[in-house]
Amino acid sequence: MILGAYGLLLKNHTRFVLFGLITAFASSFGQTYFIGIFGHAIQQDFAMSHTQWGGIYMAGTLLSALLLPVTGKWIDQVPLQRYTYTVVLCLAFACWFITQVHSLGWLVVGVFLLRQSGQGLMSHVAYTSMGRYFDQQRGKATAMVAMGFAAGEAMLPLIAVMAIAAVGWRWSYVGVAVFLLVVILPASMWLLRGHNCRHQDYEQKLITCEAASLDNIESSVVSKKPSAEVIKNATSAKSWRRRDVLKDYRFYLILPAVSATSLVSTALFFHHLNLADEKGWSHAFITGNYLLYSLVATVMAVIAGQLIDRFSALSLMPFTLMPIAAALLMINLVDSYWVIWPYMVLLGMGSGLAQTAQAALWPECYGVRYLGSIKSLYWTFVVFASALGPVWLGYLVDQGYSFQQAVLTMVVYLVLATCLMMIGLRGFSSSSV
Repeated sequence: MILGAYGLLLKNHTRFVLFGLITAFASSFGQTYFIGIFGHAIQQDFAMSHTQWGGIYMAGTLLSALLLPVTGKWIDQVPLQRYTYTVVLCLAFACWFITQVHSLGWLVVGVFLLRQSGQGLMSHVAYTSMGRYFDQQRGKATAMVAMGFAAGEAMLPLIAVMAIAAVGWRWSYVGVAVFLLVVILPASMWLLRGHNCRHQDYEQKLITCEAASLDNIESSVVSKKPSAEVIKNATSAKSWRRRDVLKDYRFYLILPAVSATSLVSTALFFHHLNLADEKGWSHAFITGNYLLYSLVATVMAVIAGQLIDRFSALSLMPFTLMPIAAALLMINLVDSYWVIWPYMVLLGMGSGLAQTAQAALWPECYGVRYLGSIKSLYWTFVVFASALGPVWLGYLVDQGYSFQQAVLTMVVYLVLATCLMMIGLRGFSSSSV
């Protein structure tokens, strides 16, 4: 039944869904799980300590977070084809640029470009396009984006390890730049053929829905007290501006939880090789199990997409962080090599659930007309969290705690963030937004 629903989605919207999938996949080249593979080689090349490399990575990521509210909102104002074309070119340039730097200052710039164009804007393109142009099938469409991320996580770290061993880290990133220009850029433009018609239909539908909702509530006020259904339809059609979202207390209650996946996952993937050293595992063993993580994340994204379309992202969100907390507890309690399998399974479950539910959450809460502007605000905090996570664990390890002990602080954070999120989501449910 689930596969049939996804098959129908692909049949009716093949190109556009594949566009979301490949842009999510291409964002991998600016994601921590990919850049982290290059960390040891870059540290050796620049004769850096772990602290220096972590600081440079944090600086570049924070600069990206500060710029995202500006660059991200342009997706509301610029045609999707032109926006995507520019982002892919920027990512290709970033991949080439970092291979040309030979000083720590310019390395910060290189990391910033990778994080801005890859993790920030390519992910933004994938999730915003699926969230905006799908309504009834939004959950399944965003699940396809999560599959793109999972495919990158499964395939690219191992390929990167082999490429670095064969030609070095600089030539490996040159190869990525060529791949983006030769494969991703023409493929994304071809998949967006005919998108102008889709956008015109979207604009007309949005105008019609807003007008109809206002008419319904006005007529209801004249005749009698508005029904709950009328109010729900009217508020659902409302599209919040970013400045209104910033005034909404519920946004700040939800924010720690929707940023938690990025904070924790980035920290873990950034320090996975350190975890392997602490537990006496080989680097190949831990990175080889990324495939298990990606497979589980893909399956959970598929299930989550179906659940979101049947119920809502609001109802699914409270369950997204607990599998990740359980994964961290497993790492803390068990030293044997077999723990990597339940750890990756639980981490994949949480990632698949969270990525899909979070992408569908914002349209449900705040509408779609200004979705790019709102998502860029959200991505700013996500990117900031991804900068904080590696430093969080690295600092605790430098203070004498083991990696296993340090992750317990993140368990506490995940529990507290879930509690705050449940309060904030209850506010949306009670107001029927």
